Amino acid sequence: MSVTTTTATDHKPDNNSATKLSGKHRMITAFTFFSMFFGAGNLIFPPLMAAQAQSATIPAALGFIVSAVGLPVLGVLAVASAGGFEHLASHVSPRFAAVLAFVIIMAIGPCFAIPRTATTSYEMALTPFIGENNRLALFLYSLVFFVIAFLLSLHPEKLTKSLGRIMGPLLIILIAVMFITCVFVPHAPLGAPNSEYAHGALLKGFINGYQTMDLLASLYFGIVISANINQFGVTEPKANHREVRIAGGEAGVLLVVVYAVLSFIGAISGSIRSVNGAQDTGATVLTNLTTSAFGTAGTTFVGLVFIVACFNVCTGVLSTCASYFEEHFPTVAGHAVGYKQWSAIVAIFSFIVSNAGLSAIITVSLPVLGALYPIAIVLVLLYMAERPFSSKFPRVYLWSVVLVAVFTVFDCLVRLLAVFGIELTTVSNFLASLPLYSEQLTWLIPAAAGIAIGIVDGILRRGRKTDAGRDQ
Repeated sequence: MSVTTTTATDHKPDNNSATKLSGKHRMITAFTFFSMFFGAGNLIFPPLMAAQAQSATIPAALGFIVSAVGLPVLGVLAVASAGGFEHLASHVSPRFAAVLAFVIIMAIGPCFAIPRTATTSYEMALTPFIGENNRLALFLYSLVFFVIAFLLSLHPEKLTKSLGRIMGPLLIILIAVMFITCVFVPHAPLGAPNSEYAHGALLKGFINGYQTMDLLASLYFGIVISANINQFGVTEPKANHREVRIAGGEAGVLLVVVYAVLSFIGAISGSIRSVNGAQDTGATVLTNLTTSAFGTAGTTFVGLVFIVACFNVCTGVLSTCASYFEEHFPTVAGHAVGYKQWSAIVAIFSFIVSNAGLSAIITVSLPVLGALYPIAIVLVLLYMAERPFSSKFPRVYLWSVVLVAVFTVFDCLVRLLAVFGIELTTVSNFLASLPLYSEQLTWLIPAAAGIAIGIVDGILRRGRKTDAGRDQ
């Protein structure tokens, strides 16, 4: 593996290795991490949620922050402690770890997340001025978008120079301008929450946090962050892992502050002009506010914010995916394929998918995310409870994850078939009748059952080993 994709575990301690980052380098690394996380979804979901929640914005925002910040930070901590996502997932089985790792990389990379960065920024920055369904404009925009992202991704260990020092701080400045605008724009008092947030706003906000995909991304972003920390001189494995955890925590603090600000912005915008949750998006909420304050210039401003946010995430995820493919598929059909080649392949594939349009990408991605997110949550939470619980009953990994996967994958297939016009009415009605299905939390039942079975399985296995020892 080349220097650009080397993780901390690939280095041996040496006398020249630093034991920790300087304060300046920690700040830059945290901004880099933040920039990789914070993309289009992060920017549009909190304002839309708050515009609908209105007076219930605080509990809704708290729920969102738990799932959109708390879970990804736990993911960073778990993966850093385990020495990589596949080591973590190997608690279920090595083969399962390899399959799940590939599926997650494809989801957060060339199939959904990377193409979405181009299409979302296009629709926010250009569509208001040139109209919808302009295929040629989308083609040209996405082409330029991915060429620039590819060039920056060629040196992932140097992302701190572009994302950490320039793009991340610029994004925060742009959001701060919107916040200051909210403080001075006249608005009515916050209204009553709509029906979805009138009851259970905390839980609704928690589920909305899934849509950022940050938990899945956190399982691999540590690869790139570790490489950047290596460049700052912290190459000793334990010290490097510690700095990855610190960077994840500091990025989490930044995300909490920004989500709180965006929720405030959304609540104020919703009090100025109501939104339709079934038709409008968070982009509409932001545009309503900036247009009210600045007119057409406001629309241009929001488009700029989206381009910066989407470009940050695209570059970071492109680097992450290329690093993964270089490590796991160094040769294809007998030919060596390095980091640069994989980066180009991922960029080209993402470019092709992006031209399907934002609506098609989101429609297909939602069922897949609904399958992957619960599996990731169970894995991360079990590992965080490793010392007090999971290490004593290691079979809980297998049983809980497999049972959750069986349910979520089956549900995903049913939803995907519906997307393509194949309705399994009887099956869909059965799923809808299950507890917590409308809240998208039915997976908690197989998770709890798997943990219980895993505990019993572990006790029985220990009993058999004890009996075998006595017989000898």
